[in-house]
Amino acid sequence: MLLTKILFAILILICAAFYVMYVWDFALVLLIVMIALPIIMFVTTFIAKKQINAQFILKEAVAAKNTSIPVQLCITNNSFFPIGKAEARIEYYNIFNNSISTFDIYMPIQARNSQRMTFQLSSRYCGALIIKTAYICIFDPLRIFSFKISKDLAAEMYVLPEIHEIGGSVSETESVSDESIRFSEIKPGDDPSEVFDLRQYSAGDKLNRIHWKLSSKKDDFIVKDYSLPIDCSTTLFIDLKYYDDSDYTLPVFDTLIETLTSLSHFLIDNARTHSIVYYDCKIKRFVTKEIKEKSDIPETVKDIVFSLREDLLCESPEAYFMSEDIPNVSSITYISSSADPKSMSCLAANVNAAIKNAVIVVKSLEQSANLQNMPEQLRAIPVVIGRISASIKDIEI
Repeated sequence: MLLTKILFAILILICAAFYVMYVWDFALVLLIVMIALPIIMFVTTFIAKKQINAQFILKEAVAAKNTSIPVQLCITNNSFFPIGKAEARIEYYNIFNNSISTFDIYMPIQARNSQRMTFQLSSRYCGALIIKTAYICIFDPLRIFSFKISKDLAAEMYVLPEIHEIGGSVSETESVSDESIRFSEIKPGDDPSEVFDLRQYSAGDKLNRIHWKLSSKKDDFIVKDYSLPIDCSTTLFIDLKYYDDSDYTLPVFDTLIETLTSLSHFLIDNARTHSIVYYDCKIKRFVTKEIKEKSDIPETVKDIVFSLREDLLCESPEAYFMSEDIPNVSSITYISSSADPKSMSCLAANVNAAIKNAVIVVKSLEQSANLQNMPEQLRAIPVVIGRISASIKDIEI
């Protein structure tokens, strides 16, 4: 574009010299045209800039890993002046990593019209895919002037984690609470507000628990077992603190999220409601989400991903483990990419739970040897990147 400006300036000087040397009307007209033309280009393109807007259009805001994601960049020109060339630089990256990929798009934009350019993106890893424009420039037809439009244009897409099969066992221990509105699906209790099961009468059963109406129909005594009110006794704590900036960053975060998702599905498949605890960087506090059914899991995991700031700063886990508000639980599973001694000690000393697991994502089996010095109250379970099912095969939770 600089070369175009230089050439045009040379042409104006030539026309001026031609007008000085020759007094013909044609020479004057030619000089006026050459001087007016850049002014007209500037004014018309500037007017067009004020009436142009752009946006990203996503057909779906959620996609699976390794699938093509169609994204449209739509630029609308509401002015009466056409744009011969528009240039857009697109940036995209996963929020779990600061590695930015870029590419350029070129297009004309007709007057009173919209121009849509479709491109395909894909991600090998789960998380939030951020799509931005570094800039969008429009040029006048002679390519003398350029103007930037639509600053800070961005869109977000959620890439779903995969669910891996988990082997292991679920503890039947429950944390009982007289004030809870939730009831155990495993054990009966003494809360008459909810019926746990109906069964035949056996010696020792209380007479006030006989279901008289149903017994008269069955010609046998049918007894009501009441329900046991419980707290959410199983906790999954995920630590997304940023420990390692390397080529392993995305695979590590991917494995962390998929480990959490897979364990949560494993618990629901075994009729165990539970809670997920994570640090929300945007509101700057730890958040607890109760998972009662499978439909709760995707939305919770999505909230976790989008709770991260782009600098990935996060509160240390020990701030939660040392809190006075931490509830008693039957089991807690800590999921992290670091076996930080301080966090491990706080978990072992301050959390009242019968079962304490520390699921640590490691780059290789050799690295799992570093997990030998855990507090004896914790059971260390190394998870090799991308090998979740093979790593978590006999967990008790």
